[in-house]
Amino acid sequence: MPLIYPRRLRGWRFILFNIVLGLGHMTVLFSLGSYIALLPHVTGDLGGVLPSFGAWAQTDFIIALALAFPISRWLSGRFGDYRVFIAACVVYALASYLCALSETLWLFLPARVFLGLAGGITLPIGQALMLQEYPPRLKSVGLGVWGLFTVMPFTIAFPVGGWIAGELGWRYLFYLNIPVVLAIAGVTGALIYGRGFHRRITRFDSIGFILLAVVLGGVQTILNQGNDFEWFQSPFLSGVLLTVIVALPCFIVWELGERHPAVDVRLFAHRNFAIGVACLTLGFLAIQGLLSLFIVQLQLILGYSSFLAAMVFLPIILFAAPLTAMMHEICKLADVRFIACLNLLGFAFTLFWIGLFDVPAFYDQIFWPMLTLGFFLGTFFVPLTVLTLYGLPSRPLIRAAEEAALLRIAAGAFGITLQGVILYRRTPFHQLDLADFFGGRRFASLDLLQQFSSKLENSGLSAGMVTSRLGALIDQQAALLALNDAFLLSSFVFLGLAALVWLAHPTHVEYATRAEELRELRAEELMDQP
Repeated sequence: MPLIYPRRLRGWRFILFNIVLGLGHMTVLFSLGSYIALLPHVTGDLGGVLPSFGAWAQTDFIIALALAFPISRWLSGRFGDYRVFIAACVVYALASYLCALSETLWLFLPARVFLGLAGGITLPIGQALMLQEYPPRLKSVGLGVWGLFTVMPFTIAFPVGGWIAGELGWRYLFYLNIPVVLAIAGVTGALIYGRGFHRRITRFDSIGFILLAVVLGGVQTILNQGNDFEWFQSPFLSGVLLTVIVALPCFIVWELGERHPAVDVRLFAHRNFAIGVACLTLGFLAIQGLLSLFIVQLQLILGYSSFLAAMVFLPIILFAAPLTAMMHEICKLADVRFIACLNLLGFAFTLFWIGLFDVPAFYDQIFWPMLTLGFFLGTFFVPLTVLTLYGLPSRPLIRAAEEAALLRIAAGAFGITLQGVILYRRTPFHQLDLADFFGGRRFASLDLLQQFSSKLENSGLSAGMVTSRLGALIDQQAALLALNDAFLLSSFVFLGLAALVWLAHPTHVEYATRAEELRELRAEELMDQP
């Protein structure tokens, strides 16, 4: 077993090491958030594919990000943290180069998957590398610094991504990744070159991992392609569904009997863990899906530029970042079920409020709902994380945090496509309803559509231009109403989750050792990663 290098970094080397690892963490998460603002530009440039096709590259990236967690745990134990981290950075740079060069979706999509795998490996390993350089008495400070690096990308990803799309072109998001991550790999290697590590050689649960990948990838494939290929009328999607149905019980049975499982399903025997994970995954599914859907539809429906659509999310920053840091202390003062319930009810109220914005002019007043959303987003993760980990033994705490993060990240990918499905299914319904309303079939004495058409024709427009304009207005209004339906449905989901948290065991203030407190805080920070 290699010897452990006894001395930690000091002085400017220590500061530089923190900056470099934090920048690497931010680069991966920035790619996750900023791509949403770039999506209309990417789909228009990759052979003019539909926006739903372009969303595949985002959802598959997120699934790959989640699947990288069990891989990173095994690789770091076998080859050492910093070696795996540097190798993952190099792969990330190569995948970024392939993304930037892509002219078709069929090269861009696998490149994004490799980007997600490489980036996902760096997330937990980067945290471990940083904490190794902090003395025991300052590890809580290190976790606070890491939490700041976690929040930062999502406060700037949307507006900066929109600016890159408008000023430089979407490919520069990936071109800029290359020198950044290569510099991170080089500096990291130079600072801690020659470090030894405790080799932990365990058998990788390859069968469990493959079954997990089949289940997550299969579900995501169905959601990605369902709208475009008529769901299970497609033989391919029917085959994927059958594969998932067979693989899921096989995965559960296999993991129950595995000594070192890819996902320890036995943790779900703890009531708080099961309820906490359910609330985190379903809540994040709704949040991630709505934010992704909203920023894209602002551009497609209302004609916002990428930068302007991203700026709509800027009010979220005002509360989300500082509250996330404060909630760790607030949750020590009361039963977190009460705090989590208030948060989930707040989400229900805010999403219902946004769901009433059915007139294009209303979106000039979106600041206050988004500010409120930022408040509840900043108080979302920590209470549910504390609830999830409460009552678990200290040894599997980090493992539980990794698994909860894996499932939540995967749920975020599902949410992006599920909210798109809602929009896709509800838009034709509202188109028919609006045509019926304005066509006068509900009110025989009042043909509003005919009156409006006559006014347009009298203003000098031809009959064809009038028909085209009326059709565009109905399509726009129908899409806005369908977007409302997505927000309103999510509002009711959060109402259900607010009731669900009360089924968990109450949490009480417990006096733990310093080591246990640090382990709990590290697990919470690991789960807080968006």
